[in-house]
This record gives sequence, structure tokens and C-alpha cells, in this order.
Amino acid sequence: MNILHLDQNHPLLLEKLSNAGHTNEENYTISKEDTEKIIAAYDGIVIRSRFKIDKQFIDSGTNLKFIARVGAGLESIDIPYAESKGIYLISAPEGNRNAVGEHALGMILSLFNKLNQADKQVKDGHWNREENRGIELEGKTVGIIGYGNMGKAFAKKLQGFDCEVLCYDIIDNVEDKNARQVSLEELQKKTDVLSLHTPWTPQTDKMIDSRFINAFAKAFYLINTARGKSVVTSDLVEALQTGKILGAGLDVLEYEKLSFENLFTNQTQMPTPLAYLIECSNVLLTPHIAGWTIESKRKLAQTIVDKILAKF
Repeated sequence: MNILHLDQNHPLLLEKLSNAGHTNEENYTISKEDTEKIIAAYDGIVIRSRFKIDKQFIDSGTNLKFIARVGAGLESIDIPYAESKGIYLISAPEGNRNAVGEHALGMILSLFNKLNQADKQVKDGHWNREENRGIELEGKTVGIIGYGNMGKAFAKKLQGFDCEVLCYDIIDNVEDKNARQVSLEELQKKTDVLSLHTPWTPQTDKMIDSRFINAFAKAFYLINTARGKSVVTSDLVEALQTGKILGAGLDVLEYEKLSFENLFTNQTQMPTPLAYLIECSNVLLTPHIAGWTIESKRKLAQTIVDKILAKF
């Protein structure tokens, strides 16, 4: 097959496809419009999130047999239309689930122990011990929304901390030895730390808003390593200001572009809620890197190539 690669990935992907007899062509700068002019010459494409694969693009790919996204989700692809054309869709949530689980856990421990605040104060010449007294994860209840690859990997990391782990998912019977599946109402009643591991769908878009936040019985910490558009940032800021949310670890933001590659495209128009988060000492911000480790880069590529070769 002729395969067009639209984003750079680990070199093993190209190597193993080539060894299997497939032809790789790389073009990491071509626009969506120009890709549509040539895509009919290819049997498959490999992409991360550089542009949206919509109906127009799919119609141009008259010979496409597969679309592989080197990442966890397929929200940048018109899934129903692609499937109606018989195109096989591939993603790789198995490839970076461990990295996401470790990142989410790291955010919790950093927030609980005020590591970012304490680090800054010491570097500024202040030795404030009582102000930086932390809390422990032991005995707390961690609620996970979305119990697929990412949620399960995170729950596994929590074992050994002697905390209660609850999960909520729209799919029944997904619990395992690491988390007990409960209703949303029970999760909101008991949770001390809420961690999101959901894809971006119409159901999860703007899911975490004031009404949702205020339904929690206790003040809680929020961790989001999933998708930024699932959280209404202005409502999150309000909850931080009132103390309903005690702290937040955000690897993703509402303001990200679809490609996830850039956020600060126009500093003069920074949204007020984002400006607040940047200055907030109990908020950790990272640039969509939870699943972006040296190891996951290789794992993602290996997962994609394994799925392609298993099918074709």
C-alpha cells in the first residue's frame, strides 16, 4: 500500500511498514487543501492532529483503506462518514495510557504537597514551612470519570496509596480490581479528587460547569489530562475563588487549537480566566504533555504499526 505520513512520529513506524512491503511517503508541511488534491493516490494516511479529517477530505480519498491517528482519540475525524465509506479507523490509546496515568498522579501529589508553590518560594529566598504544610493521599477518595484505557491506567497507579478509587462511565460493568464503578451521584457525594479521562464528545463538551461542580458534596481537587473543552474555564475559576475546587492540575485547556500544537498565538487577547489560572498558586498547568513521554512516543508508533499490519 501507499501510505502518506502527515506528522512525524517515532522512526520505527516507517521502518516496520517499509519492512512489511508498504511504501511510505512523508509530507509534514502540506496543507489540508493540497492534501485533498493528492490523497486519491494513497491507500492510507497516518496523522496526529494537524487538521480535521472531514467529509470533504474523505470524499477526496477515493482509495483510502485506513486512517491511523497516532494518539488516543479520533475526535478530529468524521467517524460515521469515514466508516460509511468502509475506511478502517485506527487509534492508539494503549500507547500513552501509562504516561497519562503517571502524569495525573504526579499532579495530585504536587498539588497536595504544594510543590510548585514551595519551590518558587525557596528559589525566591523564602523558607516557609507552615505555609507549605501538605496533605496526604491516604484515606482520600479519588473519583475517575471515564474508565477506559486512560482511567484504568490511572487507577492502577493509585494502588498502594490506601485511597478509595471510584469510577463512573456511560458503559456498564467496566470496573476492575482497581476501582469500583458507581453512579455519578455517589461519585459526587464521596470524591476528594476528581480526574477526567473522557474523550471529547457532544456529551462531554463543557461537561464540567458550575452546575456540575456544585453537585459535589465536598470541596475537591480537579485533574484534567483528557480534553480541555470538557471544562468551562470561567466556571472553574469561580469555583477556585469560592473554594469549591481546592486546586487544579490541567494538562489541557479549553482554548487549545484542534492540533494541540499552540495556545499562545495572540498574547494580547489572553482570556481573563486563563490569566487567572496562570497566576494561581494552587493550579498546575502543563502543555498537553501527559501522554507525551519518550517511552510513549515509541509505544504509540508500535501500537499503530501493529494494528495496520494486523489488518492489512
